[in-house]
Amino acid sequence: MVLRTWIRRDVIDKPLRARLGTVMADRFDDPEIQARTFAPLVLDVIVGLGDFEPAWLAAFRRWFPAETDLRGYDPELGWLHAVAHGADLLGAFGLHPEVDPKDMPALAAERLVVPTDELFAQQEDDRLAQGVARTLTRPELSEAEAVGWLDAIEADFAAGRRGAPTVAAHTSNALRTLRMLYLLADTGVRIDGAPARPPHAEALKRRLTEVLAPTFQGA
Repeated sequence: MVLRTWIRRDVIDKPLRARLGTVMADRFDDPEIQARTFAPLVLDVIVGLGDFEPAWLAAFRRWFPAETDLRGYDPELGWLHAVAHGADLLGAFGLHPEVDPKDMPALAAERLVVPTDELFAQQEDDRLAQGVARTLTRPELSEAEAVGWLDAIEADFAAGRRGAPTVAAHTSNALRTLRMLYLLADTGVRIDGAPARPPHAEALKRRLTEVLAPTFQGA
């Protein structure tokens, strides 16, 4: 996308980026799916450069768990990728010093427990795990904060097992996201080209194991 390239190369200066960020945040309420899902692509770059407005985060937090059109690719419209693009922005917000890092994994959990018939098929699970893993590298996170957001997913897994003959699509999406997160907790992620590992990686891996283990009972 040309706009993203211009932002990265500083062709668009800071005041204009601020106005552009507000335009993109407003598009989270747009009736057109393309507008909603490409807004985070632009905001990701802007926030990644260090720009931030609380209203941008508020708009994103309202939209991300509420978006119902989770198609990755549409033959007529092309790439939509609400979850993947949102995941990238989640990671950018998660690394920003003005954002409380514990809020971003919690937002990912909100997204994962919403029922949907759409199975992640275009690496949305990988991208969401990456966004969470990047956030979890923030050193100010306590161990409890680094793992506490998983409680909501654990509860959703437990509810889904009661009398369900098959695994729901959103549960499958969450399972694959958490498995990738385990891998990233173990191997680390790259931030600005350098390897980084969550400070509470071992506690995170233990908690992920606890959350995932019951889903295999009776398989």
